[in-house]
Amino acid sequence: MQLATQVAGVMGLLGVALGAFGAHGLKNILAANDTAAIWQTAVLYHLVHAVASLWAAGRAPMIVWIWTAGILVFSGSLYILAITNMRWLGAITPIGGLLFLAGWILVVVKAP
Repeated sequence: MQLATQVAGVMGLLGVALGAFGAHGLKNILAANDTAAIWQTAVLYHLVHAVASLWAAGRAPMIVWIWTAGILVFSGSLYILAITNMRWLGAITPIGGLLFLAGWILVVVKAP
């Protein structure tokens, strides 16, 4: 199996696991911080790009790496922000968004 496909699978697995963990294991912390919506946004972008990575893995594996970095930076910063309530992490989030956009631009340019 191609490494990019495996990475996409791991990203999907983590997205589902983190979604469930936020809904159940972190429910009280997210409520106390009033950050449940932030966690949900992180999960949404995480899962969308994990699924898109499965498509990209067989066509343009470089896109998988860009979207994985985007998940780590965008969703990762939001996950940490939601748990810790350190709002300054929101300044890092747009870097991950730019990585997502870069991947989508490559879809337009490279993919059949």
